[in-house]
Amino acid sequence: MAAAVPQSYANHRRYVPAFHFLALGLLLLNLIYWLYALVRYRTGLQVDGVVLAVAVALVAFYARTFPLSVQDRVIRLEERLRLARLCPDLGSRLDDLTTGQLIGLRFASDAELPALARRVIDEKITDKEAIKKQVVSWRADEMRA
Repeated sequence: MAAAVPQSYANHRRYVPAFHFLALGLLLLNLIYWLYALVRYRTGLQVDGVVLAVAVALVAFYARTFPLSVQDRVIRLEERLRLARLCPDLGSRLDDLTTGQLIGLRFASDAELPALARRVIDEKITDKEAIKKQVVSWRADEMRA
């Protein structure tokens, strides 16, 4: 069996095909069908179908976003603890880092994190994608939701 490709900026996003493509695609098709049926027939059944299709789509949306919000909070805590350990000189400046900045910094190795964190704070880099692109020695996160 071939070894897995090491994680990098180019491949760090996680897609679950059965959820992201199959389930969400079917929900979208269902919504389109019921909207078409509503326009074509305009009965109470079609209104019920649209309402139910929207409700199920919202459930799927929140089933994805709620765990991501919790994951962001955990990342924020982990990275603040890691930065406090690796960069004690930053002290209160750690509070200046936003959740997005900490999410970007989480991929930096322990060796490069102090310098990158200082640069992010000093240069006020707020875009987490820009921060991720500056990481040279990638620290993989295989446990994300």
